Amino acid sequence: MEHARAPWLRRWINTAVAALVIGATATTLGGCASSAPQSGGTQESAQTAVNAEAALPSWRDGATRKTIIKFVADVTQQGSPTYVPPAERIAVFDNDGTLWSEQPLYFQFFFLLDQVKAAAPSHPEWKNNPAFKALMANDMAGLMREEKRLLPLITAANSGMTVDEYDRTIRAWIDTARHPKLNRRYTDLVYQPQLELLSYLRANGFKTYIVSGGTIEFMRPWTERVYGIPPEQVVGSTQTITYDVRDGKPVLMRGPKLDFIDDGPGKPVGIYRQIGRQPILAVGNSDGDLQMLQYTMAGTGARLAMLVHHDDAQREFAYDRQSKIGKLDKALDEATTRGWTVISMQKDWAQIYPAAKP
Repeated sequence: MEHARAPWLRRWINTAVAALVIGATATTLGGCASSAPQSGGTQESAQTAVNAEAALPSWRDGATRKTIIKFVADVTQQGSPTYVPPAERIAVFDNDGTLWSEQPLYFQFFFLLDQVKAAAPSHPEWKNNPAFKALMANDMAGLMREEKRLLPLITAANSGMTVDEYDRTIRAWIDTARHPKLNRRYTDLVYQPQLELLSYLRANGFKTYIVSGGTIEFMRPWTERVYGIPPEQVVGSTQTITYDVRDGKPVLMRGPKLDFIDDGPGKPVGIYRQIGRQPILAVGNSDGDLQMLQYTMAGTGARLAMLVHHDDAQREFAYDRQSKIGKLDKALDEATTRGWTVISMQKDWAQIYPAAKP
C-alpha cells in the first residue's frame, strides 16, 4: 500500500471519503425469514420449478427469477445442447454492492480506519498529523482534504504483522463492528436473495467464487461462514507477502504494497490466474465489474451476466450513474445493449437483508 505504488487505493480512499461527505440515506430493513448459506453440492440434474421456488423464496416471481431458473435448467439437463459439465459450471460474484451493502463507504475501508485508531497509542507522532486529527474528530470533510497524509497511516496500521495476526484482527472486527447508519453487524448486511442464489447454484453443481476489488486478506476469514464460499474460492486484490522465521517458526509477513489489483480489467486476469476456467455466470453491480461480465459472456455456449441495480432507497440505498461508491454507468448501458439481466432490488427482491436476530 505504498503511496507511490497504490493509485487504486488512493482513488478508493478519495471516493470513499467523498461519499461520507455527500452522505446517503438508509431506512427500513427487510423482515422475512433468513436462510443460511449451504455448502456446495454436485447434483447432476437441475431442480424442478417447484424446488427452485422453494430455494429462492426472497426472489419475486418475474422475468429475472425466471431467467435464473431457466439458465440453471438449461446447463444442467443432460442430453440438452446447452448442457455444461459440472466442472465447467463456474459462477463468479463481486462482493461489495453485489453480495453485501457498500454504502456510504466500502466496509473494508471502515475496517482500515478502525485499525488506524487502534494503532494510535503506538504512534504518538500521529497526533500532529492533520489526517489523524480529522479522523479522530470524525471530520470526514477534513479527512478527504488530507487523503495524502491518510494513506501512510493506513499502511502503517495494516502491515508489518503476520497473516495470522491480521486474520485474527479481521475476525474480531467482523464479530463486533457495526454499520454507522444501520447499526447492524456488517455480515448482517448481506443480501438474503443472494445467499439463496449461491445455495441454489451449488445445489445444481456450480462452483461459486467471489471476485472482488477488496483484498483477499479481508474477505477470506469470514466468507465461508457467511456465504458458504471457502477461502480458496476468493479472488481479490493482494498485498505483498514474504516468508520469515520468528522464534524458530516459519511465518508469512504482510508487506506495505499492493501487488495485484483485482478491479476492472484486473478481474478477468484474476479469474484466469486463480480459477483457470472462464465463468458461465457472472454477477456484479458496478462499472468495476464490466470487464468480468464481458469476459464471461465472450465464451461459447449458455451464459448469463447479471447486474444488481441499487434502486431501493426505502429498504437499502438508491444510486447508480453519479455515485462515488459503486458507480453503475457504462455497465448499465452495456447491459441494455447486450441484453444482460439487470436485477432490480426494488422489484425483484421481496427481502433485502436476513431477518435481524433477537
